[in-house]
Amino acid sequence: MLRRDFLKLTGTFVSAAALLGPARAAMGPDDKFDLVIKGGEVIDPSQSLRGKRDIGIRFGAIEALETDIPAARAQKLIDASGKLVTPGLIDLHSHVYPYGSAIGIPADELIAQQGTTTCVSAGDAGANNFAGFRRFIVGQTRTRLYAFVHIANMGLSAFPVAELYNIDFAQVDACARTVAENADIVIGVKVRMSENVIAKHGVEPIKRAILACERSGTPARLMVHIGGVETPQLMSDILNLLRPGDVLTHAYSGAPNLAGAFTNIVQEGKLLPAALAAKQRGVIFDVGHGGGSFDYTVAEEAIRKGCPPDTISSDIHVFSGNTPGLPYLTWVMSKFLNMGFSLEQVIAMTTQAPAKIINRQPKLGTLQVGAPADVSILELIEGPVSFVDTRNNKRDGKVQLKPVQTVTAGIPFGRPYNAPFSPR
Repeated sequence: MLRRDFLKLTGTFVSAAALLGPARAAMGPDDKFDLVIKGGEVIDPSQSLRGKRDIGIRFGAIEALETDIPAARAQKLIDASGKLVTPGLIDLHSHVYPYGSAIGIPADELIAQQGTTTCVSAGDAGANNFAGFRRFIVGQTRTRLYAFVHIANMGLSAFPVAELYNIDFAQVDACARTVAENADIVIGVKVRMSENVIAKHGVEPIKRAILACERSGTPARLMVHIGGVETPQLMSDILNLLRPGDVLTHAYSGAPNLAGAFTNIVQEGKLLPAALAAKQRGVIFDVGHGGGSFDYTVAEEAIRKGCPPDTISSDIHVFSGNTPGLPYLTWVMSKFLNMGFSLEQVIAMTTQAPAKIINRQPKLGTLQVGAPADVSILELIEGPVSFVDTRNNKRDGKVQLKPVQTVTAGIPFGRPYNAPFSPR
C-alpha cells in the first residue's frame, strides 16, 4: 500500500471515530460503578441542570447521571444527601509552584479549603524555571495543573523583589518558546503591571507579553495583573491594549500606587470608559481576590455599570492565605453569592467559564456523561456571616459555601480510599 493510500485510510478511521465520540466500555446490568455519589443536589451550569441526581463513576469518568442509582451497584459510595454536587471547581488564578516560586503552595494542600480539582498557576514560572514546574510539580500533583508563563524569565522566584524593574528580564522569544513547547498545559502569558513591579516602564511589559503570545504560534491568552498602576492614564492604556479573550485579573483591585493614588478601573468613584469598552469587546474580567486585590467599593460600582466578573478566582498563595480576607475559592464565591449573584452564577464562574478559558471544554467544568470524573461536594450553610475585603471594607451576608469532599479523576481525596491507591 502506498503511503498516501494508508494516510487516506487512517484519516477515514479518524473521521469515523470523531463522529462516534469517545469509546466507552459497555456496562452490564450487574456491573458495579467504581464510585457512586448519591443523594446530592447537582448543579451543573454546563447542562443547565439543577436537581437531585446520583453520579456513577467508572474508569475515572462520569458513567451515569441519573435520578437514582441503587447503592448495591456501587463498589464505593459517597453519601451527598443535603449537599451540593458540582463539576470540579477550577481556580483560574492561583500560585501552586512550591519551591520554585517564592509564594507557591502545593495545590493538593488546598483541597480541604477550596474543593478545587483544577488550578492554574498564574505566572509562578517564567522561561528559566518552567521546566521545574512541569517535571517536578505537575507530574506529582493529583490536582490538575495548568499555567500562564510569566513574561519575566524567572517568574515569581525573586518575590518580594520586583521581577520587572529591570525590563531585560522580559525576554519575548524565550517566553514564546516556553509557551509553544508546553502548549498542552500552558494557557498563555502573565504580566504584572503594578507600579511596584514595573517601575516606570509604562506599557512596555504588556507589549512584550502580547508579542510573546503572538510569536508562540498558539492561541495564547494574556493574563494581566492590575492594582496600583503608575498613573490614571496608564490604566486606560493597559485596558485599550487587551485583546478579546485576554484576562484582566484583580479586576476589582483598590490597591493604590506608590504615591497613594487610586488608579484602577474605578477612579473617583466612576468606572473608566476603557474598562467598559474592554468588557464589551470580550476581555475576561477575573476576580483574583488575593491578599490585596479585592475592594468591595470598586466591585460594586463596576458591576453596577456593566462590568460583572466572568470568572471568580482566589489568587491564593503563602501570603494571601494568611490575610483577613481569606481568599480561598469557596469563600470568595460566598462573597459574590451575598452580593446578589445566584448559586448557578457563582458555580458557572468557577466551573464552566474557566474551563472554556483554559480550552478544556467539554472535558472539564462539566458533569456530562463521558467527562473526567472531577466533582466538588459543597455545603450551603445558612446564617449570619461577615466578610471583609482587602481594604478592610466589611459586608454582612446570610449564606456561605463550604467544601466537604472532592473527587479528581474518579478518586476521592480521603475516604472512601481507593485500593490499590492510584489517582490516575
